[in-house]
Amino acid sequence: MSHESLPYDARPEYGDGPPRTSDALPEYAERVLEVAELIPAGRVMTYGDVAEWLEEGGPRQVGRVMALYGGAVPWWRVVRADGALLPGHELRALDHYRAEGTPLREASRAAQGHLPRLDMKGARWDGGARAQGHT
Repeated sequence: MSHESLPYDARPEYGDGPPRTSDALPEYAERVLEVAELIPAGRVMTYGDVAEWLEEGGPRQVGRVMALYGGAVPWWRVVRADGALLPGHELRALDHYRAEGTPLREASRAAQGHLPRLDMKGARWDGGARAQGHT
């Protein structure tokens, strides 16, 4: 992904200006993380859902924010649209999903790794009442 595909305020700064402090998050990243924190336990939003809810960016931009900054929020609640568990984090995510009662579809014995997928029909959250008047 190129930096040009990120919203302007989420791009790294280059040039002669002062570097960003490590404590400061780009504004777009803050907004993505705020949405992740709104998702109730046991529910999920796709990367595309988050971008649509924010009315800015797209799934790749949201994924990039989650990869760089998502560790401090419930990252397991922002997921791929196909319901597959995040590669490299499957078992940690699965522990969270089971603890929160997130709907899962059990994997067939033929499935690689026998890992379940999210039941997107049952788990997907549309923003509910909190979506009213979002910014």
